[in-house]
Amino acid sequence: MAIFRILLALLLLTSTVFLQTRGVDLSDMDTGVKACDNFYDYANGTWRKNNPIPSSMPRWSRRWQAGEKAKDRLREILEEVSAKGPYKPASIDQIVSDFYKTCTDVDLANKNGVAPIKPMLAEIDSAKGKADIERIIAEQALIGMPSPFGFFGGQDNHDPANVIAQVTAGGLGLPDRDYYTKSEPRFAEAREKYKAHVTKMFTLAGSYDESAAAASAKIFSFETDLANASLDNVALRDPAATDHKMTFAELQKLTPAFDWATFYKRVGVKPTALNVSEPEFLKQFNKMLTSTSIADWQAYLKWRVINTASDTLSMPLVEANYAFYNAYLYGSKEMKPRATRCAESSDNLLGEAVGKKYVEKYFPPEAKARMTELVKNEIAAMGEIIKGLEWMSAETKQKALEKLATLKPKIGYPDKWRDYSSVSIGRSSHAANVEAAVKFAVRDNFGQIGKPVDRERWGMTPATSDAQYNPQLNDITFPAGILQPPAFFLDASDPINYGAIGVVIGHEISHGYDDQGAQYDAQGKLNNWWGKDDLTKFQAKVACVASQFEGYFIEPGMHHNGKLVLGESIADLAGAKIAYTALKIAERNKTLPTIDGFTPDQQFFIAWGQFRGDATRPETQRMMIQGDPHPIAKFRVIGPLSNLVVFQKTFGCSDGSAMVRPAAERCEVW
Repeated sequence: MAIFRILLALLLLTSTVFLQTRGVDLSDMDTGVKACDNFYDYANGTWRKNNPIPSSMPRWSRRWQAGEKAKDRLREILEEVSAKGPYKPASIDQIVSDFYKTCTDVDLANKNGVAPIKPMLAEIDSAKGKADIERIIAEQALIGMPSPFGFFGGQDNHDPANVIAQVTAGGLGLPDRDYYTKSEPRFAEAREKYKAHVTKMFTLAGSYDESAAAASAKIFSFETDLANASLDNVALRDPAATDHKMTFAELQKLTPAFDWATFYKRVGVKPTALNVSEPEFLKQFNKMLTSTSIADWQAYLKWRVINTASDTLSMPLVEANYAFYNAYLYGSKEMKPRATRCAESSDNLLGEAVGKKYVEKYFPPEAKARMTELVKNEIAAMGEIIKGLEWMSAETKQKALEKLATLKPKIGYPDKWRDYSSVSIGRSSHAANVEAAVKFAVRDNFGQIGKPVDRERWGMTPATSDAQYNPQLNDITFPAGILQPPAFFLDASDPINYGAIGVVIGHEISHGYDDQGAQYDAQGKLNNWWGKDDLTKFQAKVACVASQFEGYFIEPGMHHNGKLVLGESIADLAGAKIAYTALKIAERNKTLPTIDGFTPDQQFFIAWGQFRGDATRPETQRMMIQGDPHPIAKFRVIGPLSNLVVFQKTFGCSDGSAMVRPAAERCEVW
């Protein structure tokens, strides 16, 4: 047996050495472009030329392709479960199979038409006065509709160990306030398209054209009043701008026309301290309760129902909703297959139920072990970077290191899975199942208010192809869905993994130290832990990044808002440096090979360019620069790397190269 174990160990060692050989994907590269001129095209240009954006997608890359592959895997799992049965009522298999089967049953959806929402519309039509409007607002809150304010449980900025109620602005049908308030032609056009869309949706829901057009006009006027009282996207990025903790009595004083005690009773929450993100918005809401006619409130609340439920109803409503929100705003050309959309819906609403099956099939223990090692080295790298900073005082460094020491990684899937047995899923209608799943999620969230925060909960589903940092929990999450090629390989050389998922890891770690995250301390409390001089220096470094991205244009006259994309741009820049430093830590115990003529450092940077190199539709780019805190992919590749001296040295770029910012303009935050 001892000899067998030795042979097995040698075999595993040999296999591991053999597996760690994957280098960059040469077929993706456009070597006709010089790395020092345009690294975005050099690293990934040929792949984009050979793989045009699919008609159903707003952007495309190997990364987005991998995200769609994860959905295909979910779809296959759901189809496999749905082909079997019958299952025990309230079991995971019964819930997910009935949800998926009902979602994919287009004939049933068409037969049901708008019947699933008719009772809600009829109730709104029967409203006689303000008390009825307030009751309907509470009922819509229980099914996840901010009409017009959002209400949910979230961590207390000042006592992050506990959950309090959060009241936020909401209730707009267009993407954000600028679409209602700005005069540029693209916003003016969107307003007219939106009003026509609302008219069409009301017509499809059963109104005559004349009444539908009248309702649309009322709704647009109503939403414009809300928009004028809302913060814009840049202001919303500042945690201090949305931090307004108050007592229940102060909330009632802020909005005396609304009966909050009855609202809280209806949603099953005890009145306690809470946070109001936008007090001016609530003042406007209070004014509209008494100054806006019941008929206008009815039109608005009916629109909230129709707009929210449209994707769960008959195909004419689904197609009309797609035509405005996907085709017009984002430029997509056709809907994804219904089965794919149903897999997405299953993941969104029953994420840990289907995610558990996904993890069992597609995320082996070896993947979690290797990812854990990567994260460990990246945290160590951030520690070395902080300790080596010349501009930061010893006292502030200690606070920064304390925050790093409390950082909690979440990898792959939660240790404790959510129990969905109380969700009543049947075969009567997809709309009914979605409502049941949303009600479950809302009740679950409301049930946390007034309790200590559960730090083991996940804010992402296991099959999600993304990652996140939570400043109040001070944790980083990497679901199994993103831990697949091209982000993460079991058989790749270290530079490939550090260059792809490694930069993502560094990105998420550094969010704890970007312009937003840096306002939270090690315990997740909104608290200034900086020395005065250190903060001044930090803000100057941050301003450099904002200025750099202000200069990136997607078309003449249309450029990034540097303050909007500031957090993500800081994190991209720091993420690349952290991941590179972590690669050097990994390299201390082994020699990394040159593969296909590329040194380990070159492999690292090319892997980042290939992971991040999205092609993006023009319409989507316009939407992104308006409201997305992430820069366009091209600038996420070019922007950070042009600041890094190590990138310049790795590819031998001269000082005047396009991929090298002048020394006086280079940005470095971390």
